[in-house]
Formats: sequence, structure tokens, C-alpha cells
Amino acid sequence: MRQLIAILTLIPVGVVAAPIVPGLHGKHGLDQMHQGRLLITELRCAGCHASDTVKHKKGPDLSAVGSRVNPDYIQKFIVSPHSTDPGTQMPDLLAGNPKRHEIAEALTHYLVSRSGKPFDAGVVKQEEVDAGKKLFERIGCVNCHLPDKGDRLSHVSSKYGIDSLTEFLFQPRHARPSGRMPDMNLTRAEAKSIASFLIGLKARESSEFKVEAAKVAIGVKYFEQLNCASCHNLPGKKGKLVLEMTKLRAGVGCLSVKPKGVPFFNLSAAQRAAMGKALAGIGKPLGEKAQIQQTLVAFNCIACHTRDGAGGVSNAMFKHFGTDEEGLGNPARIPPTLDGVGAKLRPEWMRKVLFDAETVRPYMHTRMPQFGEANLRHLPALFEKVDRLPKKVELPEPKRDDRRKYREGGHLLVGDKGLNCIACHNFNGKTSPGLKGIDLLNSFERLQPSWFVHFMKNPQQYRPGIVMPNYWPGGEAVRKDVLEGNADEQVRALWHYFSLGRSARDPSGIRSVGTDLKVTDRVRVYRGRSRIAGYRGIAVGFPGGLNYAFNAEYGSLSGLWSGDFVSVGWGGQGAGNFNPRARPIELAQDVAFYRLAKDDEPWPLLPKIDKENPVNPDPLYPRNRGYQFKGYQLDANGVPTFMYRTGAVEVNDTPRAVVTNSMHGLVRTIRFESAKDETVHFRALTGKVRQLTPTQFSADAVKLWVPVGTALLRGEGAQKELLLKLKLPKGKSKIQIRYELLR
Repeated sequence: MRQLIAILTLIPVGVVAAPIVPGLHGKHGLDQMHQGRLLITELRCAGCHASDTVKHKKGPDLSAVGSRVNPDYIQKFIVSPHSTDPGTQMPDLLAGNPKRHEIAEALTHYLVSRSGKPFDAGVVKQEEVDAGKKLFERIGCVNCHLPDKGDRLSHVSSKYGIDSLTEFLFQPRHARPSGRMPDMNLTRAEAKSIASFLIGLKARESSEFKVEAAKVAIGVKYFEQLNCASCHNLPGKKGKLVLEMTKLRAGVGCLSVKPKGVPFFNLSAAQRAAMGKALAGIGKPLGEKAQIQQTLVAFNCIACHTRDGAGGVSNAMFKHFGTDEEGLGNPARIPPTLDGVGAKLRPEWMRKVLFDAETVRPYMHTRMPQFGEANLRHLPALFEKVDRLPKKVELPEPKRDDRRKYREGGHLLVGDKGLNCIACHNFNGKTSPGLKGIDLLNSFERLQPSWFVHFMKNPQQYRPGIVMPNYWPGGEAVRKDVLEGNADEQVRALWHYFSLGRSARDPSGIRSVGTDLKVTDRVRVYRGRSRIAGYRGIAVGFPGGLNYAFNAEYGSLSGLWSGDFVSVGWGGQGAGNFNPRARPIELAQDVAFYRLAKDDEPWPLLPKIDKENPVNPDPLYPRNRGYQFKGYQLDANGVPTFMYRTGAVEVNDTPRAVVTNSMHGLVRTIRFESAKDETVHFRALTGKVRQLTPTQFSADAVKLWVPVGTALLRGEGAQKELLLKLKLPKGKSKIQIRYELLR
């Protein structure tokens, strides 16, 4: 995508450019031959050249083009498509023809005569422009179109009228059946807002074009002579096939450096080379895996999704992916990976997503485009054939005598007295008291049972970055008191419980209102947003009254307190906010690990956002500093270990309470795994830091013990910071830091 942005930015209006296939300018993963094969499809070569192995991609339907598109634009475009719309896939059929203007005029008269009603520019309103800009960026249009970067949409204002563009955006496949411009599930009001934004407020005049019968007759002849119907639908017209595709050769015809007497696509040297290489094996059908790759690139699915290392959201585009549930992290804003999707989703559910606009993530702003069943009906079956799990696991329906056991076990595990799944998931249409994740009752309808088992036992492997913990680390159940602590039986119980659908009894806690959470004889973990721990806060309470908060968004231990656990309120936007029940010792929420070039280099601080500066200047702050959260696991006592990465170093971070007569605090064991020797800095303490001994420091009612020889104390007065300079060897290593509360 970064390459595409650079290319589009360099195309000013009126400048000729090679045809653009958006997916080929991203991280597509196709070799040269497969790139050429895709170009042959996208440039509609099968419209003129018969082929049993290349799909025929149709061009725009011309039935009503004269009322949809300004006739003045039509004529200008036919005369010189590459300068009128730089990057267009439409070839120049009149290149070098001295009568090009005369022919273009006649064709325009013919096309307009077939359109029924005249073109109307219409009037754009300011309020529609403002609303359209927000919607354009919010729902995903901006993922393929970058109007603020000099993108190819600059021609839209001279091409469409407000009503015709609205109608096109509302049902784009009526005019463009190939589906490369997808249906974004817009209402008519939304379509009009986006159309208004794209056209803008600049004054425009309606076309004075008048159809002349004599020129219509001439246009009919040129339409047939130029074989326009080979690519475009027009009632009563059929295209003619010429040389079979298997007989085409590199470097000749349309693939010549200077084509003559054939359509001129203005191909780049790289495009000609790729297409020439593809022609050598064009008679052979693509394999199943290659068909999937070609489809994902052709429809630019890789702008949002990853698969087999290809695709994904770039840093430049990340800011445009929004969510109403910040606490769920990037999986709530970034569409899921397509790795293994054929083994994950039931085929019938995949068809609902692809063809019926089914969605289970209403909190995600970016919408799933609808490309049309005619274009993607082959995809679900291909995914199902290609994708396999390491091991297939069966989840048979329980015998009649065992159903109650599994039903009751699943009911307990989902509720707040079990694994507390409802802390982050809606259930049966009822909202979670915490984060509003995917409704759990969709699981049975959506997911393949074998994938469900694999995912539940290792969420991070199948959805990196998800905040869901692993309740069965190493295959061992955290809850030993449910179904005899058998991990397989517990997962089976959850699956059976979800299979009950709307008849499933509500789990405990789903109807909860704001309340105080208490810790009894077991460690308690609560996830939600918090002032003390950010959008992805995790509060942990230990028996004995020692509590802490961890900011999973930035990887920092952000607060410590003694006494009661947290109070939770549900009045905020979406999720249940938590606050400590006692006055906390607040620690820094900036990234905790970083590689400083010099020991006196300033620490990269979290960007400040307030009323004066409401826009985050660095939305990728943690990622740009090398931090990536990878989830957490609970041990048999419910103690979490946070897993994250700093640069290439894997980190497992386990804070554990120590509550004795002589000590009231945490011992934090941080384990590292590095592929090479590394030096990283850890920001342990900030504020009025005092050094007590070479390994003891204090500030704001907390005392720290740190490893020998690691401490760097910097700054003055209330602006001091204690850094630990950690020289990590290749392989595994660990440190321990002890926090003692002084109040």
C-alpha cells in the first residue's frame, strides 16, 4: 500500500500513467508470472482472445452511461483515456488515429442516444460534503482511494452528477458487474453524502450536449468496428473474438513497446514483461492456492486482510481503521487474517459474509465490501479445500444422559463465576457488562468445531494481538473445579452450550450493573478501560489486598494499590470502566521498554491528547517503538503472565503479590528470549526518585529493588526517571524487580 500511495501521489491530473491494479501495488506476494496472469485478467484480454483458463472480466455497463456520466467527459475520455483518468485500465483504441476526435464524438452521440434521460450535474450541499468526508474515511473507502494524496478520484467531479454518482455508489455492481468497485452497504443517504464529498462544492455547469441522429448512425458503425462490445454490455451488441490467447506471444500486438493497430494500454516495461512470461503457460489452469491468491489481489482484499504473509494494513493507513471498542485492541479495528479461514469458518457462514453482508463485529468501523456472488462464488470452496488445521478434533453431540452435565459446565464457565467470558463478549443479544466483543452465541453457527478447539487452547496463535487470555495454557485447565479440570471436556462443554442457540440460559453476570468487584480466595482479573491503565487496562487483585493495573496498550505496569479491588461502571462509551477502590500509586503509562542509542537520549513519551490537541499525532506510538502485545495466560491460581514483544525480543512478564508481615508488594519476574545479544532499556520509575542503595530506589510511596549493575538515574527534582540498562544475552534470560508499597 505504501508503494501505491507513492505512485498515486506522483500522478497529477492530465499526466499519462500505466494501468493501475490496486492490489499489485501492495504486499501481494505474487511472483512475476502470476502478476502477469492477473494483469491479463484485469485488463480484460479475454474479451478479445478466447481462453479456457482466464476469466472474462467485464467492463462497465454502457446501457445508461449517457445519463450517469457527463457526455463531455465521455467524449474527452474516449479521445484520450490515459490522460483523462491516469492509471485507467481502459485502453486507448484511437492512438495515432488522425480522426480520433471525430470518432469519439460519434461514439458519444451513440452512447448518449441509448441512455433514456439526460445527464444532470445537480447541486452539492456543504453539510453533505462534511458528512461524506467522515463516512468515506470511516467505513473503508479510503483503503483503496486516497483523494487527499492526488489519487485517481480527481476526475470524479467532472465525470458524474450528484444524483448519478449517488445511484452508482448505492448499487455499484449495476454499472460495474465485475465487482472491483464493491457494494459498501450504503444507505441512499450515505451514498449521497459520499458523492457530495467526492464531487465537491466547485461550481459546475450541466452539459449542453445535444444528440444528433446523423452522428448516432456513424457512432454505431465505430462501436462495432472497434469491438467495444467485447468488454462492455450494451443490449443488442455482441463482441467478436480474434486470435486465441494460447497463440499470443510476448513483445507483439498489445504487448509491443509501440503497439500499432491494436488497443494501446500504455503498459510499463515491467507489466509487459510479466504478461509476456504469463503467456508461456496461459493454457494451464491455476492451482487452487494460486486461484485464491489471484482473487485476493484482484479484489484488493489484501488492503485489509493478510494471508500467507501477503497483505495487511500499512502504518500509513492504520489511522483510518477505527472501532467503538478500543479496549479490544487492534483486532477490534483491523479485519481478521484470512490465514486458515477455510478451516475456521463454516462454508455457509462464509457465504453469508461474502454475499449477504453478514457481520459479527458492529464495533469495527470498516465495512466488509460486497463484491457479488457471481464474482466470488468460487472462493469459499477453495478456502475449504486448501486450508487445514494441524490436527482435526471432533466435538460430537453429547449422549442424552450427559447433556445436562455439559450444558451446566458451559453455563458456569461462560459466566462471571467461571472463566468470565461475558466480561468481554455479548451473549444472545444482551450486552456484556464490560467490553462488547463478538456475541458468543454466534460461535456455533460461524465456526468449524475443530478450529474452535484449537483457538480456545491458544487464542494468540490464531488471532495475534487479541486480548483474550489462554485459559488452558499447555493444555492444562485453569479451573480445576469444573468437569474435573479436564481441558478437553471444558471446551466441549462450551461448544455444546453455544449450540443451544437462543434457548441457552443466560450466564451469570450478563445482566450485571455497576458494582464493586471483590477478591476472595482466588486471584481476580478484570479487563476494561481505565484512567489509570488506558483503553486496554487489566486490573489484577490478589487475596490479601494487593492490587495492580497493567496497561496492555503500551506494556506498562501503571498502578499499585492496597485494599479493596475495583469499582466498575457501565456508563461510559461501550465498555465497563474500572477504577481502583483505594488511592493508587500511579506509575508511568509510556512504553516500558525501548532501545536508546545513548544513555542520555530522551525517553519516547506517550503523545499528549487534550482539548487543545484532540488528535493523536502518533496513533501507532507503541508499534513504532517496537512494542506488540501478544496476550496473557493464567496459571492454576489465576495469576496472569503478560506476553509481549519489544523489537525482536519476546517478553513474558509475571507480577506476583507478596503479602507478609515484612513485605507488602509485588515481585515482578520478567523473562526474555532473544535471537541475539541485545541491549534494551526499561523505564522502571519516574517522579521524585531517590536512590537509597545501589539497588534500592523510592518514589511516591513505593520502593524498588532492581538487579545489580542495571540502574541509571536521570533528570532532576520531580522529573527524575530510573532506567534499567539490560544487556540481554542470546537465548533466554530473566530479571526480577520487587515493588514494596509504603502506604
